[in-house]
Amino acid sequence: MKRQATAKLSSLRIAPRKVRLLADLIRGMHVSDALMQLKFSKKQAAVPVIKLLRSAVANAEHNANIDIDTLIIKESYVDGGPISYRWMPRAFGRAGKIRKRTSHVTLVLEGEEKNKKAVTKKVKKTKESDVDTQDTKGTQEEKK
Repeated sequence: MKRQATAKLSSLRIAPRKVRLLADLIRGMHVSDALMQLKFSKKQAAVPVIKLLRSAVANAEHNANIDIDTLIIKESYVDGGPISYRWMPRAFGRAGKIRKRTSHVTLVLEGEEKNKKAVTKKVKKTKESDVDTQDTKGTQEEKK
């Protein structure tokens, strides 16, 4: 059965246009291939996307109980986040607006569920196990 796990990164201080290049690159890839592609990428956004991808893999393994060998990046998209405005002095007393753009990155991984082997141990209670069997340190008679 296919299961999904997600990871989100909010307000990354890199423009969405630049992060989308990497999101488009890794979409549809196997996780190990995507990590290799990102590792050797020269883009500044590769480092936070690698961290996000590793977080998504951890979410898949621990929260969604997905086998990490079957993980594929089903969705990867980048939305624009809040924009900070700065002012740059221009000629003749004017001011130019500088936009510091941020990104919201979302990764959705899909894979097969781990096969759990249900192991239950049945313990039979006998009269011997009901008796308190604590080891004593010895009485004075045993010490002699």
